[in-house]
Amino acid sequence: MRAQFVLSEIGVGLRRNLTMTFAVVVSVALSLALFGGSLLMSDQVNQMKGYWYDKINVSIYFCNKSNAQSDPNCAKGAVTEDQKKTILVDLKKMSVVENVTYESQDEAYKHYQEQFGDSPLASTITPDQMQESYRIKLKNPEQYKVIASAFNGRDGVYSVQDQKGILDNLFGLLNGMNWAARAVMSLMLVVALMLIVNTVRVSAFSRRRETGIMRLVGASGFYIQAPFIMEAAVAGLIGGGVACGFLVTARYFIIDHGLALSEKLNLINFIGWDAVLTKLPLILATSVLMPALAAFFALRKYLKV
Repeated sequence: MRAQFVLSEIGVGLRRNLTMTFAVVVSVALSLALFGGSLLMSDQVNQMKGYWYDKINVSIYFCNKSNAQSDPNCAKGAVTEDQKKTILVDLKKMSVVENVTYESQDEAYKHYQEQFGDSPLASTITPDQMQESYRIKLKNPEQYKVIASAFNGRDGVYSVQDQKGILDNLFGLLNGMNWAARAVMSLMLVVALMLIVNTVRVSAFSRRRETGIMRLVGASGFYIQAPFIMEAAVAGLIGGGVACGFLVTARYFIIDHGLALSEKLNLINFIGWDAVLTKLPLILATSVLMPALAAFFALRKYLKV
């Protein structure tokens, strides 16, 4: 097969169906950008889970004088020193507990002021209204219920709270957004495949005289099909290159510069460039194989060779 002939036929085909080629490039670019974005979103969620789940605590909040007057869990009054010591001893005996940290009312008040000092309610809160607590680091964050069942309802205990529940809601939202992006990506992929098939069909029909002559002179089926398949592959590769450009640009302007979320949201451990760069070869390979295979199967139906 003469490479020069095939390349010239590819150029002719792309120019002849320029509008449809442009539509294929755009649809492939958008669908693969969403595909890459969904992969990166999964990586981001998994990285955040690994980072935050390692830092979350289970908190045992104790009753104070304010709770004793208003909450049925503290009907027996504020927590005593003996009750706190007993709970601490019991915690240290539990195999699921890694370490325990005590937070006094003054420390809780200080942390509250640091986080919510600008709110109107902050000026009305006093240290004696804050709750003492034990912050418990578990060896396995999934074992929160062991702590909850052991200490909920104890004398002096106001509540047992698991920070993992708050994070689970956040990660559930992020995963929901990720699945929505995948649904849109799937729709765009279907649109791209339909455009590719239609483009190949129109191209084959417009060049039916040339392909007929090639059959008469004994050209092989693959020799006749190759220009059409490579046209689709080239258009897809251009779209894949655009998609890669989208992802790199988004990572650069959203996380590093422009919005600079990595500087504004220090509490989030963002994915690095390695996560982005490792997805680019997959996107480029998909951008070539997907149109080429779609064209190959379309030609079996529309181009009798």
